[in-house]
Amino acid sequence: MDASTGVTIEAVDGPAGRKRFIAAARPAFEGDPHYVPPLNIEVGSRLDPKANPTLKDADHQLWVATRNGRDVGRIGALINPMHLRTHNDGAAHFGFLDAIDDPAVFRLLLSTAETWARARGMTRIGGPYHFSVNEEVGMLVDGFDAPPYFMMPHGREWYGRHTEAAGYAKAMDMFALSYRNVVNFIPEKRQRFVDRALSNPKVRLRHVDFSRFREEVATAVEIFNDAWSDNWGFIPFTEANAAHMASELRPIIEKHNFMICEYDGAPAAFGLVFPNINEAIRDFDGRLFPFNWAKLLYRLKVKGLSQARMPLMGVRKKFQGKPLGPAFAYKMIDIMNRDNISRGLKSSELSWILETNTPMLNMLTEMGGEIYKTYRVYEKPL
Repeated sequence: MDASTGVTIEAVDGPAGRKRFIAAARPAFEGDPHYVPPLNIEVGSRLDPKANPTLKDADHQLWVATRNGRDVGRIGALINPMHLRTHNDGAAHFGFLDAIDDPAVFRLLLSTAETWARARGMTRIGGPYHFSVNEEVGMLVDGFDAPPYFMMPHGREWYGRHTEAAGYAKAMDMFALSYRNVVNFIPEKRQRFVDRALSNPKVRLRHVDFSRFREEVATAVEIFNDAWSDNWGFIPFTEANAAHMASELRPIIEKHNFMICEYDGAPAAFGLVFPNINEAIRDFDGRLFPFNWAKLLYRLKVKGLSQARMPLMGVRKKFQGKPLGPAFAYKMIDIMNRDNISRGLKSSELSWILETNTPMLNMLTEMGGEIYKTYRVYEKPL
């Protein structure tokens, strides 16, 4: 307890602790018309070491901040063995940082995570990561006037200010791009280039084969691990991560939203689009049962959604910097967006893109995308 502020930090664990941790985010979003409470069951699964492979062998802890008998904030911390093996940088991560507009609450939550990490030999801490770079990443610092898309974090204007006041500095910014009223996703000046590159008889673009869905997801993960291996913050998906992803995605993925590009019979690139589940659950208040599951099913499978998000795309390194690389990307984005438009899509988001990925940002803005949200990862030496 901080006697000067009356704020108490308490470690929580187990099903009851996770339930309380999930609820502790709510006070921060009171009065925010753009907040979409994520499904409690989905967040609970991500916080459960028995359900989330990322947590299985990772030291981690959750805390809740309380003042005057009321929970007013939360934070989690994690030491990711895969991150340490990949980067060897002595970094722990914090995540799920949500709190009311009070610098004392932020300071105590962050310092608690820092003390925990320092006691385990870590020399720096960064975040937010929920819980890895392959899940929800970053703190919203620009674009508060629109609700988040599925599996993208939301936040309040004071988060960044109070985090920086606690000694954190920017490590990297990431952008989300919005597409509205775009008809020609491949610019006219690029169309001939794309057609020429993809005219090679060794090239084949296809949709997912649901009869081999786990294998298809494993193929996408293999491409991702190759394509992204030199990117900032990269850690590979494991086989366990791939299997977990397949089980989570299968209920929401439609055939037209999962593409694989092949060259000479071998997988070369992939693209994946999610329906914006947040559009369907906005009025659920985080609850799926007892009746909201039926509403969700109806809105997804019968009524249909008007928004979608492309969270993952990858092109094998050997095609990057060659004509086939951007041609694959242009064509997948074009095909999947057109398919979705024919099914009622009104707008879409492509996220996230590193601020340093200038070639991709140039391509996406040329295709009609506009940067409308910025997410920041912070870091601090311990």
